[in-house]
Amino acid sequence: QVHLVESGGGSVQAGGSLRLSCVVSGYTSSTKCMAWFRQAPEKEREGVAGICTFAGVSVSPDYADSVKGRFTISHDNAKNTVYLQMDSLKPEDTAVYYCAAGPYGGSDWYRISRYNYWGQGTQVTVSS
Repeated sequence: QVHLVESGGGSVQAGGSLRLSCVVSGYTSSTKCMAWFRQAPEKEREGVAGICTFAGVSVSPDYADSVKGRFTISHDNAKNTVYLQMDSLKPEDTAVYYCAAGPYGGSDWYRISRYNYWGQGTQVTVSS
């Protein structure tokens, strides 16, 4: 059984930083794609950042335009954990953040339907 467990959310002031972690268990393939999504109140879930690993080597990290230059996604294959380092946070980054995992392939990391497994979400609140 596959489980994704996020942690690291919290409340920060604008300009601050947070690091989200997502530990994956039960999905041990070293060739897969993982992503972070977020959903703000009354808004649709949107892709934030995605990364794929091929035989354990991270390839093709990509980001939503709204977070480029501020957020960094990374993956630790040995720990089967994906991270999202969030710097220069803005109030509009406030949302529940979810991690997702799915099969390798394609450049559409932002498409919700390509992911088979999801975490329960972690709240990020940025105050002005």
